[in-house]
Amino acid sequence: MNREETLLENVQKVQAALCASCRKAGRRPEEVTLLAVTKYAQDAEVLFLLRQGLIKHVGESRVQQALLRWTRPDFAAFPTVKHLIGHLQHNKAAKAARFFDFIDSLDDFSTACLVDKHIQPGRQVRGLVQIKLTSRDTQSGLPLGQARELAKQLRSLSRLKVCGYMAIAPQGADPHELKAFFEPIKKAFDEDFSPKEERYLSLGMSEDFTVAVEAGSTLPRIGSKLFA
Repeated sequence: MNREETLLENVQKVQAALCASCRKAGRRPEEVTLLAVTKYAQDAEVLFLLRQGLIKHVGESRVQQALLRWTRPDFAAFPTVKHLIGHLQHNKAAKAARFFDFIDSLDDFSTACLVDKHIQPGRQVRGLVQIKLTSRDTQSGLPLGQARELAKQLRSLSRLKVCGYMAIAPQGADPHELKAFFEPIKKAFDEDFSPKEERYLSLGMSEDFTVAVEAGSTLPRIGSKLFA
């Protein structure tokens, strides 16, 4: 099996797992959007999946790295929805505002205001507030209560539209532990964002996306399962 065949098989396995998780939870597969984490993937492999029409939403963690990749003519030729999934530094807010369609890692009101200020007139950027689920200093985000307060504050902004929550579960957690992490976030999400409005709940990565989708995630972030 060559590399392209492996990539196609990877995508098929991920899509099958997403559908199976939706069936188990009594959900429609159309409720879930695959966010392909491309930050560590090889350019040629990302381009191959783009040409096949298999990825539409892409996630990058660094503003400058994303700009270098996605402004190249070969990448820019594809109509992708670009997500910033890494921590947004205050000094990169203006660049992020002009480039990304989603900023999935909001955890600071002043930085969000700066993003809002630099979004071009007539354009809207979606934002998710990041909830922190571990005590690790290297992980960004806010405790659930503070995240909910920030989401309320962000509704005052005009061009940055807050649409939901994102969280990263601790590595190595078993399914029972994952459910315990995800359930209160899903409850808060349902209370804070109406099904009648545009909304996204980004839970789950390559290791735990099936449990996350069963718990209600609409935007799982999958990288290594696609590009392994």
